[in-house]
Amino acid sequence: MEHSTNNGPHEFGIFKFRGKELGNGYLSKAPVLQFILVSLLFPMWGAAASLNDILITQFKSIFQLSNLASAYVQSAFSLGYFVMAIPASWLIKKTSYRVTIIIGLLLYLIGCALFFPASAAATYGFFLLALFVLATGLTIIETSADTYSALLGPEKQRTLRLNISQTFLPIGSIVGILLGKYLIFTNGANLDEKLSKVSGSARVRLGEEALQKTLQPYKYIIIVIAIMIILFMITQFPSGKPTKNKAVKEQSTGKTVMQLLKNHNFTYGMFTLFMYVGLQVSVWSFTIRLALTLNPAINERTSSNYVIGSYIAFFIGRVLADYLMRKIPHLKVLFWYSVLGFIAIGTMMIDRNFSGVYIAILVSGLMGPGYATIYTETLGFIEDPHQTETAGAMLVMMVVGGGVWPAIQGWVADITGSMTISFAVHFFTFGAMIIYAYHYIKHPFDGLAEGAKNDQN
Repeated sequence: MEHSTNNGPHEFGIFKFRGKELGNGYLSKAPVLQFILVSLLFPMWGAAASLNDILITQFKSIFQLSNLASAYVQSAFSLGYFVMAIPASWLIKKTSYRVTIIIGLLLYLIGCALFFPASAAATYGFFLLALFVLATGLTIIETSADTYSALLGPEKQRTLRLNISQTFLPIGSIVGILLGKYLIFTNGANLDEKLSKVSGSARVRLGEEALQKTLQPYKYIIIVIAIMIILFMITQFPSGKPTKNKAVKEQSTGKTVMQLLKNHNFTYGMFTLFMYVGLQVSVWSFTIRLALTLNPAINERTSSNYVIGSYIAFFIGRVLADYLMRKIPHLKVLFWYSVLGFIAIGTMMIDRNFSGVYIAILVSGLMGPGYATIYTETLGFIEDPHQTETAGAMLVMMVVGGGVWPAIQGWVADITGSMTISFAVHFFTFGAMIIYAYHYIKHPFDGLAEGAKNDQN
């Protein structure tokens, strides 16, 4: 079944969408311009997330925080995702994917702007508030973009399409870490060492100067956000929504949530995504701290190179996964990547020297196919296409794992006194992904099996 792409005044745009929408919300053909614009949203939250890794290191020194307390940066960020994902799906239902994305971009811009009064106040709590607001905007964007990317083309290529969009994410992560490296971190001794040599007003002044440096990347991000808002306002997009059956009354969001929670395959996918995001955010959050701990002679700017290496490895791992998924079922690719990641963590526990930093980089490469594969395969458990927006939002809520697992890893580092040992928590995260992939390889869900079959054609 096909329906018109004219979805009311909110779908007006100078750059028109020319294509046919199918009854289930997918398209007969992927629109190039619209797909590129949606994919360009991915590096925007990649940059914000990688700057969190910089902020954790910087705030730990300035505010004299424990590893656990410094991880609250990720907790505030992830809480925004948990709180706003369902409201974002409601926005999509009531407006459109495009309007929802524009609202998300506006909130992202406001969150970035709040860093300036936060710096003036010089309080950790104000920075966490700014990060929370920023994250609410990113939640709305990601809730829309993850599902929308999957919908922008034929259904049989949904997993490949989201994997391609996700390939843009590490590009943003690299840009974010480079902004942090050259605009926030300085040459010379690391900040901990500098602060330890001064006291009183001199220490306060040095801390304030370091806080001012945290503002620099966000000036550039605000400009990029403004450009993206304009581009989305002048471009027409398909609705991405299934054809409404007038004889069937539209279900409330709350009732849809309850039905989805009764879908055991879907909730299992939610849990696995929670574990994956925890893995990704934790590893990237503590790679800089791991390098500084294992080699106190290096400073923050030098150690940030290892995070850049992590993002490059992640990019390569994802591109390789995209290639492999054209020949091998998606879940098998996820399974073997996860097995190798589990082995890599075990190697880090055996050999606790600086090679652990390089293993952390390898682990980043092995995370490549995780999010997109788990996300789209879990969407395959949804039989009613009218539940897609809410299902996508509930999956995005699992980004809260990125607030829980860094706190757990930080706590383990504090009680053991070893940043290397703290990485042992990822036996559980990789283990969860191995079990998920293995289970559905051996016991394929009908919809999932059909989607996998189609992807091989």
